[in-house]
This record gives sequence, structure tokens and C-alpha cells, in this order.
Amino acid sequence: MNLKKIKKNVLTFLGLNVLSFIANILVKTYRIKIVNDAGIKKYAAESKPFIVAFWHGKMIIPWYIHRKYKIAALVSRSKDGEILTRLLKSWNYKVIRGSSHIGGKEALKIMENTISENYSLAITPDGPTGPVNKMKAGAVVLAERKSIPLFLIGTASKKYKELNSWDQFQIPKLFTKISVIYSDPIYVDKEASREEISNLIYECEDKLNNLQKEAETIVRNHA
Repeated sequence: MNLKKIKKNVLTFLGLNVLSFIANILVKTYRIKIVNDAGIKKYAAESKPFIVAFWHGKMIIPWYIHRKYKIAALVSRSKDGEILTRLLKSWNYKVIRGSSHIGGKEALKIMENTISENYSLAITPDGPTGPVNKMKAGAVVLAERKSIPLFLIGTASKKYKELNSWDQFQIPKLFTKISVIYSDPIYVDKEASREEISNLIYECEDKLNNLQKEAETIVRNHA
């Protein structure tokens, strides 16, 4: 076995067995301020499914705060997906391993079936490969097909480490302040045309980016 392969195997082992352990320690130190979550709490209290969507580069906190719900996540079959799967299972998620592209027919069918089992969904609509902060169709299409609300989530950390990755992935630092802000529930008309669906996807993208800016303003003023 050559040195390159040994290094790769070591990094994979660390990712599977150490990173999720570290993440579980980190999140317990965060001071999280949540804004406008009454809508999602109402649906959860009534055991009604919903969809939450947040950008890939900011996903640590949204994954964490929704662990208390009956919720599922579609995770790709990649090596990175193995690490995320380990973490999400520790947070009580139903993890579905499938296509790496939420817009694909296979992935959409898996998600529809999961909603039919009364699970909510957490989605990174620009994942898993970008472009960064550009919304793909999956979240809006699923909300339309299953007649359930979509909540968009902006989140910001006061102190964080940003990785040199396509999504500018952020890891909030120990004991940092964090803000989370939800959109009001977004409902998609079952009779909506393709053009209307397409326009709504762009509107949701703009809304999600605006929520990010609001979250950044909130965290700067987070006492």
C-alpha cells in the first residue's frame, strides 16, 4: 500500500470516528438565538411534516437544531457523505443514502416516499456541488408535490473558521454566538405552472440570501 493511500485511509478513519465526536462537543458550547420559529414549532407540535432548507456552507447549526424533530436527510454516497451520515445519525436523523443530486428523479422519489411516512425533510438546496448559494429545484418541487410548507433558514456565527471549499464551509468556533432566522412558511400552489415554479425557486433563493444577511446583522447585535 503506497503512502498516498495510507494517508487517505487515515483521514477517512479520522473523519468517521473523530470529527463527529468533536462536532458533538462543539455544538454544546454555542449560544444560539433563534428568531421567527413559531411556524415550524406549530407544525412539529401537530406532527405535520415540513421542509427546511439552508445553504450547504452553513449547515452545521441547522442540522443540529432540528435533531429533536422527526426528520430525514438525503445524503450522497460519497466519502464526505459517510462522515455526515455518522454525525446525523448521532442527532437522531433518518438518513437516506442515495443520489448526490436532490433534483434527480431518483432522489425526488425517495424524498416523496419519506414525507409519506410523516417525516419532515432538511435540505441543502445548493448541495452537494454548488454553485454556492444558488437554489436547485428540489425543495420547492417537493413542497408542491406533497402540499407541505417550506421554511428557509438563515444562520450566522460571530466567530468561525471558513474552509477553502466550494461552499466556503463555516465551522463555528467554541462558545461563539449564533443567530438563526426562519422565513414564514412558504406554500406552493398545486396548480402552479412550470414558469411559476421556476419563478418561485428564484424568489426562494433571494429570500434565503436575504435571511443570511439578516442573521449576520442579528449575530452582530447578539448580547
